[in-house]
Amino acid sequence: MIISLYIDDLLVTGSKHAQLEEFKKSMHNEFEMTDLGEMSYFLGMEIDQGADGIFVNQKRYASEVLKKFSMENCKQVDLPLVPNAKLSKNDETKKIDEGLYRSLISCLLYLKAARPDIMYATSMWSRFMSQPIETHFNAAKRVLDM
Repeated sequence: MIISLYIDDLLVTGSKHAQLEEFKKSMHNEFEMTDLGEMSYFLGMEIDQGADGIFVNQKRYASEVLKKFSMENCKQVDLPLVPNAKLSKNDETKKIDEGLYRSLISCLLYLKAARPDIMYATSMWSRFMSQPIETHFNAAKRVLDM
């Protein structure tokens, strides 16, 4: 049996049904809780369980991120990075709000759980968390177009 706890959410999984039921019964006796049944959504990840296997995606979370950064109607791109683009801390473009940039990078870092194809680009952009400029922000927003 595997038990995952995040703040007040508990995820219990295992191969022995009787053991799971016994655990849930003992938890119900000790704590006020609700059994939501088979997991379909957990910590921003949608889980689809079927005969073919278990599949994880973050479509709903990605949609929320697009809304947060006013990019619901963006055009899709194939690559998260512009080929041959050079990002520099010494670029003379306009400085942007560090909090806004950090929020974007945090969202992208969480999205890479289901999208390993954005891992390299996101790590590149995270280098500019201190004193980000408009060029960095626009480059980081590109992954939301994927």
